[in-house]
Amino acid sequence: MLQLKSSRPARNPKAPRASTLREAEPAGEPSDVDRVYGEIFDAAMDRRLLPGTKLTESALCAAFECSRGTVRAALARLAHDRLVGIEHNRGAYVWRADAKEVRDVFAMRRALECIVIDMLTALDDVADRLAPLRAMAEREQQAFEQGDRISWLRLSNAFHVELARLLDNQVLTDMLAGLCARTTLIIALGDTAEGSACSYHEHQDILDCLARRDARSAREAMEHHLEDCEERMDVAPDAGADPWSTFQRQRMSSLR
Repeated sequence: MLQLKSSRPARNPKAPRASTLREAEPAGEPSDVDRVYGEIFDAAMDRRLLPGTKLTESALCAAFECSRGTVRAALARLAHDRLVGIEHNRGAYVWRADAKEVRDVFAMRRALECIVIDMLTALDDVADRLAPLRAMAEREQQAFEQGDRISWLRLSNAFHVELARLLDNQVLTDMLAGLCARTTLIIALGDTAEGSACSYHEHQDILDCLARRDARSAREAMEHHLEDCEERMDVAPDAGADPWSTFQRQRMSSLR
């Protein structure tokens, strides 16, 4: 459940919120726009708001106790990041990819992730740099086995962003973080816990290949991992699910 009134959402280093992965936290207290942006971003990444969900301004104002100007500014930022669509006479909605967008996003993911692998395996000290990622993969497995779905989803997404961050190239990290966020929305409609049970094993395999500086095997492991994700998207979501259960239950009456 979202903590809508918190002015500075706590960062959990064991399962970082997706909204914290792209940029460092701003100095001082976040603005209302930052807060609303982050809450909607994380609700979508945590799969508490599914692709296609309509984002009604009045409902968001009530949920976040803010002005329409704040909501519109947050939605504009999310639209810039390609996580929200805004259409005339339709309003705002969580981005939902069409078939071509799915192919394009995964094609770019494979290309960028292979660039990351090639750059990492060229480093003499890559094995030492991987220690935090090995710990992350272990936490991902623990979260899955304990049924902590939110932490598991966050760690699974963060793994790829943090792998790129090892290269200390903020441009590359930002690009991959954006693609990872869009990938999360793509697989949200057809992914299941059962279908993703081996994701942490695949992450561990990638790390093993990187530690050996075996670029070819690491690329093959990454491509297999991403192809497996792309293939898990033919299950329709529960049409009866209530997307607004994302927000505080005591405010549900104001959201309808």
